[in-house]
Amino acid sequence: MAPEASSVRSTERLDASIPGAFLDPRTPSIASITTHQTSLSQALYERRAEYTRPRNVRIKVGTWNTGAQKGTEQDIGKWFVQGKGIEESLAGLGVSDSAEHGKGGRESVPAQEARHSTLEPTVPHHEAGEVPGGEDIDIYALGLQEIVDITSAAEALRPYTDPTTANKWKASLEAVLPKGYQLVSEQQLIGLWLVIYASPEVLPQIKNVSTTSVGTGLMGYMGNKGAVTTRIVLGETTRLVFINSHLAAGADKASLDRRNWDAAQINSRTRFNPIVDALGPTQNSGEGLGEEDFAFWFGDLNYRLNGMPGDDVRRLLTIHTKDMDKEGNDGRPSTSDDSAYGSKQSSEDTRDAVPDPAELDPASLQTTISSLLPHDELHQMMKGGKAFHDGWEEGPVRFLPSYKYDIGKVGVFDSSEKRRCPSWCDRILYRTRASKQQYDTRVKDQEAARQHDEEMKLKGIDVPGEYDVMYEYDPDTDGDTYDEYEENDDPEPEPIKTKDDLAAELLLEYYTTHMRVLSSDHKPLDAVFKLQYDAVIPELKTAIHGEVAREVDRQENEGRPSIAVVVERATGTSPDDRNKTDSTFEGVDFGDVKFAKSFRRNITIANTGRVPATFGFADRPVDQNQPAGPFPSWLSVTFDKAHDKLDKPRPDDIHQYFTLAPADVLNVELKLKIESLNSVRNLNEGDAMIDEILVLRVENGRDHFLPIRAHWQPSVLARSIDKLIKIPEGGVRKLQNQIPARGEVKWSVPREVFRLTEAIEDLTERTLAEWDMTKSDGERAPWQDNAGWPFVKGRSDNGHDREDELADIYDALDCDTPFIDAFYPETRSKERVEMLAEALLTFLNSLTDGVITKSLWEKLEEALARHEKALKTTPSLDFSTDDEKMTILEILATAPNHNATFLLILSFLQNIANQITEVSKPRPEDSNKRVSADMSLPSSPQAKIRRKTLSKVPEVAIRQLIVRNYAVVFADCLVKWKDGGRERDKAARKERMVGVLELFLKQD
Repeated sequence: MAPEASSVRSTERLDASIPGAFLDPRTPSIASITTHQTSLSQALYERRAEYTRPRNVRIKVGTWNTGAQKGTEQDIGKWFVQGKGIEESLAGLGVSDSAEHGKGGRESVPAQEARHSTLEPTVPHHEAGEVPGGEDIDIYALGLQEIVDITSAAEALRPYTDPTTANKWKASLEAVLPKGYQLVSEQQLIGLWLVIYASPEVLPQIKNVSTTSVGTGLMGYMGNKGAVTTRIVLGETTRLVFINSHLAAGADKASLDRRNWDAAQINSRTRFNPIVDALGPTQNSGEGLGEEDFAFWFGDLNYRLNGMPGDDVRRLLTIHTKDMDKEGNDGRPSTSDDSAYGSKQSSEDTRDAVPDPAELDPASLQTTISSLLPHDELHQMMKGGKAFHDGWEEGPVRFLPSYKYDIGKVGVFDSSEKRRCPSWCDRILYRTRASKQQYDTRVKDQEAARQHDEEMKLKGIDVPGEYDVMYEYDPDTDGDTYDEYEENDDPEPEPIKTKDDLAAELLLEYYTTHMRVLSSDHKPLDAVFKLQYDAVIPELKTAIHGEVAREVDRQENEGRPSIAVVVERATGTSPDDRNKTDSTFEGVDFGDVKFAKSFRRNITIANTGRVPATFGFADRPVDQNQPAGPFPSWLSVTFDKAHDKLDKPRPDDIHQYFTLAPADVLNVELKLKIESLNSVRNLNEGDAMIDEILVLRVENGRDHFLPIRAHWQPSVLARSIDKLIKIPEGGVRKLQNQIPARGEVKWSVPREVFRLTEAIEDLTERTLAEWDMTKSDGERAPWQDNAGWPFVKGRSDNGHDREDELADIYDALDCDTPFIDAFYPETRSKERVEMLAEALLTFLNSLTDGVITKSLWEKLEEALARHEKALKTTPSLDFSTDDEKMTILEILATAPNHNATFLLILSFLQNIANQITEVSKPRPEDSNKRVSADMSLPSSPQAKIRRKTLSKVPEVAIRQLIVRNYAVVFADCLVKWKDGGRERDKAARKERMVGVLELFLKQD
């Protein structure tokens, strides 16, 4: 399973890296992604008329399949920028006066063909440009195909795009472009190349340029076929898209279907980067084709003439080109074509007769073209709804097919063995937003009608058919059975509303081919468009944006939730009191804090706005080893009101919400208490500080940040024995930032152990002696019910008082002050000894090295294991308890201070056990009794012991219970175990240590 999953992931990564890869079906469509526009952008949009002005630009779109021929780059500037290479009589420009265009000594066709070479441009010498160019054009968009040999495996499988060829083309273009024109975008996909230049006046208006490519060749992905596309935003209002494509070749039905598939793939897989507006809304996701205002699709679309023999087409068209190669001819066949489309005003005709339109002359070129266009596959696909039917248009085709010619000839069609049928393979289509919307509306209406018809059928109502009307006549449509190509009228300006609801208008002015470019078997094609649009004036927009921002800010401030956080300031009891809050600190300052001591501060949250405010503490950013949540572990927060009941999903980083009405308040208590020994160790070592920031998040309002800080008072807890024995009298806080490890040894055993054990012994003796006088009515002695007393349980009912007294005990350890000052006067000796016992266990647990270190325990465990093994293998061996004790003490003696601490604790426990055993002995009248089932023994909370394993002598049985419980309790406190391990191993390890303690505590 794992390799298969890996293979799938690898494929996904490959797909994602291929230009124009298929969209992930799990990715939401663009239509399903809605963007939230702020009130600022909406208000700015509503005043767009104040900062937009109408502008006019001329756009020239050119396409050429260069066939990877050498020298083609020398012609590019001549025909595309300068408008040369036109054969007027064959280009549909309506120029019929040969004498007018023969002026200037333009080179004849035979002379031009005779000098054809790859070393110089092939356009005629001494020719004036017929198509607008130079500075008359504001935006040049050129799409080339086959700038490299796409049939070469080396080019098709090259893992990168070689810029050498593209740089050569750019150099040729820039050599003839007017001064100041600059490159806007460039995109290459193997042999496809799309480049856009703009004039100095228009360039500042072009923003959000995005280029992409879609490969549809081999396996549906490779770039030998496909498209390169560029999206620009003109004047911050008008989206223009330029698509240069090369579709599948071939004249059969399968090739036609593949061309349609290629076009559909380009349409669905093209995606642009999101549009970014510094002063307006920014898109969350990129747009695709169909969402622009104007689009231009050009290139070698490869659509052919369907159902016509190539020889017949060639013969028809050769009639108009055959005289061009005759020496002395001016380069134009005899024709009466004088179409007005795209023409310039010629000299006044001195004849009185008005010539007939070319389309009415059966011998004219236009009549021949009109008879062939109904067989054009592209127009058939557009009419049949199979490709380019969703609003795409083409200007009137009044020029010869652009493919296929003999290289070096003006009008000689393919004379090779294949003798391919002439076709209009190279095309320039355009689409406006209005035409796309009209198509979408038509599709929606047709679908609604279809659904209505199906509903009618389900109800048993027949849909009206052809026999439901006896007689119907429509003079506008009846008799129109002639299917002549009708889209030959001159184009009209197309006014539209852009996506930003601004006015724009597009007019096609020129659409022609450059017949006298001889360096490729395709003739280059270009079109000139005039675009009128509303452009944003940046200075006006900035000024309006400032006005709108101020107004929106004022309105939003009035309607936005607003809260204020008031922090209680601690004043202290004296000028030197460290608990006094720093008045310059704007957060919560707890002052000096100590271990196990609770410190409280209050804050008040007030709604100072005009609307209800909903807020909550958000999860704060934490390190990897810190617990997540809104508050650190040492801080607890309580509120004087209940939190909201959630009726809808809310962000996961806020766990409790509170809602305050205007002028309402919420009181919050913050309690800081350091209880974690790990935190104590880090604070002692300076590895951590009590410094946090709470985040109070207001819905639809601004966040409030509440700093929390405190000053840590050093503690004797969480230190090693080696450091504790170097702390002098007066406690750890008198060191004044000195490091204990660097001082000289002051004690053989940590002074804190001396003080605690001594105090516990004294108070235990007093408790036992005074019990009958201090106990309450019916109260049993704790040692009678608990064999682990005073180290187990023993908590008083007054938890708050007990907490404060325990904290003061730890403070007395830190400051080396008497323990008596830590207790309330009314606290009995029983509670005092229980609290001191708890403090002792906490202190021993906090030792970083333990009374018995890891290395010492490993040696002890090894010796104990050898002893147990020897007894199993040789039962006759006589090992006394003294021998075993000596073995243990010899190992501990290697660490004198740890050994001394261990012996002190053993002596202390023996003393406590002896005192309790003595007071628990049966009275003299019961001295002859033995332990029986009905005899009362204290419970054993820390160890399960069967009664039959206990001694029959009552006081011995009681001591056995006490020793067992003390051993279990102190086994965990005295040894620093290894981290990790199985539970079974941990239990066995602890049982060994319990045995060691029992060995020293039990009596013979």
